Amino acid sequence: MTEVTATPRPCASSPLIFVVEDDIGVAQLVVRMLESFQFQVRRFGDGGSVLHHIRAEHPALCVVDLGLPDMDGIELVRQIGQISSCGVLILTGRDHPVDRVMGLELGGDDYITKPFDPRELVARVRSILRRRQPQDPVPEARQRRYARFLDWSWDCAANTLRDPAGEEHVLGNAESRVLKAFLERPHQILTREQLLGQRDLSPMDRSIDVRISRIRRKLEPDPQNPKIIKTVYGAGYMFTAAVIWS
Repeated sequence: MTEVTATPRPCASSPLIFVVEDDIGVAQLVVRMLESFQFQVRRFGDGGSVLHHIRAEHPALCVVDLGLPDMDGIELVRQIGQISSCGVLILTGRDHPVDRVMGLELGGDDYITKPFDPRELVARVRSILRRRQPQDPVPEARQRRYARFLDWSWDCAANTLRDPAGEEHVLGNAESRVLKAFLERPHQILTREQLLGQRDLSPMDRSIDVRISRIRRKLEPDPQNPKIIKTVYGAGYMFTAAVIWS
């Protein structure tokens, strides 16, 4: 494993960011920019090093290049989603739509192509961290964990969806946040910004559409003609089933 040496941490209470980039020049630029905004940063030159450290150090977010020497970055994004609840920002020279869709489907929160504006990267990092913060927290005793709708059940603490036949499906963190937003506000039109918990969302950002497509493939008998999660053209999406929480 080729771990690049750790950089000084500005503040022990600052979010920890893992930068996974084998190009030293790009890595140093990203690290300097993040540290100038008081983030803690660790740099890694390959995917194996990240997987080795991520469970012990619990980063808030990983910035991942797709062109790594030991594994494909898309596969690394998938594995990070399986073992960690951290955010993932893909930073890569690949600008093909297939890479973008795959990266977002497998757990990426956002996608930036090189060359990039370092200030935009910091803004995207901040945006991901903001929308991953719990909103309107309630005391533990009042928190609702289980939701039932139609013949499905959802355990929001375990990100587990149980279908009418009793089979369990574990959702990624990104899909889980969207499903929970729907279940908390059924029969309401929710905008893309509300579902992502982000203001001023770019019209070109299709990440919410990718996540809803994945949820539909699990819930809908015919995902091409959805009845549970309906598109309200020009407005957003609506979850049409009645929901019971416990």
